[in-house]
Amino acid sequence: MRVLVVEDERLLADAIAEWLRDEAHAVDLAHDGASALERAGVNDYDVVVLDRDLPAVHGDDVCRELVAAGAAARVLMLTAAAEVTDRVAGLGLGADDYLTKPFAFPELAARVLALGRRSRPAAPPVLRRAGITLDPARREVFRDGRYVPLARKEFAVLAELLRADGAVVSAEQLLEKAWDEHADPFTGAVRLAVLKLRRKLADPPVIETVKGAGYRIP
Repeated sequence: MRVLVVEDERLLADAIAEWLRDEAHAVDLAHDGASALERAGVNDYDVVVLDRDLPAVHGDDVCRELVAAGAAARVLMLTAAAEVTDRVAGLGLGADDYLTKPFAFPELAARVLALGRRSRPAAPPVLRRAGITLDPARREVFRDGRYVPLARKEFAVLAELLRADGAVVSAEQLLEKAWDEHADPFTGAVRLAVLKLRRKLADPPVIETVKGAGYRIP
């Protein structure tokens, strides 16, 4: 999934981003509200992890703008305020979930994953197709009962192909969902990830190349 982390405490922002990247998400960072809105206007995010207490442009205003713009991204709001009234206010602005600081990183990751599923058409928690089983929560992949160890990008690409349920996914779509904003679209990263996936999934081949269109798992 593509996630935007908006947090002005840079060490915390980096820690959140690293944890989510370890969960095979593509993560972009913004340290203020204006940058967050700029990135959200350009990129298609599944989830926005939004600190409420941002300087300059407050997190409340960022949330309002995202909702008003009709953004598909789900918003997980972070705050040091633990009062019920604060949580109610945040949810009333249009946030989809609320997490108080300090928090446990595994809980944050689980909430991001749950929100990401809600940002798209309904999909089962465990993805299955063509003998492949992918469990996003456990970060495990099996092919015909055999465990398949995958790198983060390989896992993310495979998850997108499985979520497509047999439809073609373009290289541009894979790049959008599995890489962050610093990815160079001309590096051939998608092609290389698919090549490695094919090798690790072994025979019979399961990922098809649709010339001029992209890839699919029929």
